[in-house]
Parts: sequence; structure tokens; C-alpha cells
Amino acid sequence: MKKVIVFGGSGFIGSHVVDELCKEGNDVTVFDIAESPYLPKEVKFIKGDILDSDKVNAAMSGNNIVYNFAGKADLDTAASMPVETITTNVIGNTNILEASRRHKIERFLFASTVYVYSNAGSFYRSSKQACELIVEDYHKQYNLDYTILRYGSLYGPRSNASNWIYSILKEALEKGKITRKGDGEEVREYVHVYDAARLSIKILDSEYKNQCVMITGNQQTRIKDLMLMIKEMLNNEIELVFLGVNEEMHYEITPYNFSPKLAKKIVGDYYIDLGQGFLDTLNQIHKEKLIAVK
Repeated sequence: MKKVIVFGGSGFIGSHVVDELCKEGNDVTVFDIAESPYLPKEVKFIKGDILDSDKVNAAMSGNNIVYNFAGKADLDTAASMPVETITTNVIGNTNILEASRRHKIERFLFASTVYVYSNAGSFYRSSKQACELIVEDYHKQYNLDYTILRYGSLYGPRSNASNWIYSILKEALEKGKITRKGDGEEVREYVHVYDAARLSIKILDSEYKNQCVMITGNQQTRIKDLMLMIKEMLNNEIELVFLGVNEEMHYEITPYNFSPKLAKKIVGDYYIDLGQGFLDTLNQIHKEKLIAVK
């Protein structure tokens, strides 16, 4: 059993990783600005901001593994709020690193993104690139072991309007259309959050120590094809709308035009099918609407 603290453990991917950690019998603490309704009853919760270095340091006591999922992750928000994004993502992560060093943490796991390979993604991308370099420097300077997790496009239960798959499914149900900023020729490897969470625990194995790891989907999917699949799921009764896009915000087929440290791609023994995952998310949206009506 490991004692694990998860910063940002109330969020989309963070809450699912907490579930997997608990299944493995670990002693888990979540540190977040808001408590999640999904936290298992055995999890200790600490309400706090990662910019509060004293509270971060106090929360670290007694733990030996650290995950950091906290920070600003929405591309549009990051583009319009550069100071807040850089402060939260970079300074907040450094506060957690410093506390990890002081408490002699065994492994620091940082949630990054495939956007670090790209010139797209604006301040979200550049803040993650900066964080990765700082994580590596903490290892070089203080021998703090780490694993950097570069996530691809996630979807699934507990997502919200900031998640593109959730937002288009909700738009399809409520407005009878799906709007995409772009021509639909973009290619993505969507990964279900359940698969991503399981792999996020697997990387605690020693072979992933001081490594960068990619967690993306096993199915390359053109955005236009994905939208057509959803249209068919909803009896072909929705309209598909394509708009112009700011090319600096999104990559077309591959993010690879920048060269950070190479990453291993980790894959599971099985994965959730894209269509089944979308149906599950549609069910989530239906349940939310029923709760709202009540």
C-alpha cells in the first residue's frame, strides 16, 4: 500500500485516477479547490489552492507518491487568460515540486499533454512545456524521481462543457446540431478516461521512473467521421456545421513539430470502444438533464 496525494483529484481525469488508486488498496488524499461528489468515502479531502505553498507543504506530510492534475486546462480559457494560466500551472506545479522535495517523495507524477509536441495550444501548451522542464530540473538538482504523463484527447463520464466530446454530444441532444471549429479533417486519437486512468496507475512500475509517457487512444479518428458517427447514433437528425478556426489553437493531424524529451507510448491489454464510450457519455448527459428537471 502506498500513501498517495492527488492534487486536482476532484477533476475529470484526476477523480478517475483516485478511483483506480483506491481499487489497488492505496491510502489516498485529494487536494483540490472543490470537493468532488465522486470521491470514494475512504479518501481524505483537503480543500486548498496549489498557489498556497504553505498549505501544499502541510498536505504533503506522510505521503510518498504525488500526482498533479491541478491547473487550467481549457484551451480557450488559457488563450484569454495568460497570466492566470501561467501563474496557476507553472507556479502551482513548482509549489508542489518544492514540497515533494522537502518531504522526500518517492515519485512525482505530472499530468502534461501531447500539445507539448506542438506549436499550437497557446499558453496552455507553453505552460505545460515549462512545467516539464522544471520537473526534469528538480530531478537533476535534487534527485526527485518523476513520471510525466502526456495525455491525448480524453472523453467519458464526469466530463463537462470544457471537454469537446461532451460539449458536442450535449449540443447534438439539445440543439440538433454539432458545431466544429475547423473543416473536420483533423485527426485525433481519443482515449476513454477509464483506459487513461488505468494506465496512469500502471506507470507507477519502476520501468516508467524518470520517463515521459504518452497516454492516447488506439484508434485514429478523423473529426468529420466522428461527427458522422454521432449523427448516425441520433438517427441522422442532426446538422453538422464547420466553422473557421484559429490555427494557432489546434493541430491538424499531428502535434509533432516541437521536440521535448521523447516519450514512451503506453497501451493497455484492452480498451473501451469509441462508439460505446460515446453512448455512455450520452447517457451521462441524459441523467444530468433529468436531475436538473427534478
